Amino acid sequence: MPWQPSADIHLLKQRTKVINQIRAFFDARDVLEVDTPVMSHYGVSDPHIDSIPVTFTPHGTSIGSSMYLMSSPEYAMKRLLAAGSGCIYQIAKAFRNGEAGRRHNPEFTLLEWYRLDFNLEQLMQEVACLIDTVLTDEVLEWHFWSYRKAFEEVLSIDPLTASDDAIKAKALAHVDIQMDDCTPRDTWLDLLMSHCIEPQLPAACFIYDYPASQAALARTGIDKRGNKVARRFEVYVNSIELANGYHELTDAQEQEQRFASDNAARSAMGKVPMAAEVRLIAALQAGLPECSGVALGVERLLMLASGEKDIAKVMAFNHHLA
Repeated sequence: MPWQPSADIHLLKQRTKVINQIRAFFDARDVLEVDTPVMSHYGVSDPHIDSIPVTFTPHGTSIGSSMYLMSSPEYAMKRLLAAGSGCIYQIAKAFRNGEAGRRHNPEFTLLEWYRLDFNLEQLMQEVACLIDTVLTDEVLEWHFWSYRKAFEEVLSIDPLTASDDAIKAKALAHVDIQMDDCTPRDTWLDLLMSHCIEPQLPAACFIYDYPASQAALARTGIDKRGNKVARRFEVYVNSIELANGYHELTDAQEQEQRFASDNAARSAMGKVPMAAEVRLIAALQAGLPECSGVALGVERLLMLASGEKDIAKVMAFNHHLA
């Protein structure tokens, strides 16, 4: 039976170097490192993410309580922000069911941080600075494209104003796939993004101002053409999706509505609804400060730094060897 690690020792040393660079980066900016639980009573409601369930059984009892390995430290970190922590970051283990491949492992490492009084543009600049700090072997020329610009540049269609039929027709013309007539608009947009746009992006690119229907935990705003958009971004380097950032939602009532919408979408997809994280709602009610936050995949950053194409090569043991 194989027992050796999936990564070479020199890559594990490079991993340590990158982690140290990350900590030095935030120490220099007076951002506090925190540590939150990886096991929680509440999973994530996002219909595109499946939490891994676990059972905790106290000694002397025969009935356990259902818990989940966290897919992100976001909920707990926002509770800290509401409690007055100030700017914080965390290098955390995260878990997602079903995600395995050359760029995915069910257990992985997230760098997540939150900056008080930062808008989306300020956070994008800081993310670019961090990546430049780690990827010193190449000088990245950063591009900042709106979601609309990306679609207009590559596919000559406005993703915010085009009809559902036009979006579907564009997807069917470029992606060889069979979908039913009830497929949501956002699914067609996601297909166009992954199959057509991502391969055509500049080598280092931020995509921001997504459709409002894709807001997740970001607030919404109005773009320069008067359309409602989600104030969030994603970062791509050499066609690898590296990070996902939000101008964070602070409205507790809106967050409750989004949890309900997520669960309606989960039910439509045949997935089990997830109980809303009531402690996050309570924290928002108490007052989440104005902030922006981002989660960055550490292994993916290591892949870029080392030139490796398989995530297993930059972690001591991938899930096949765990």
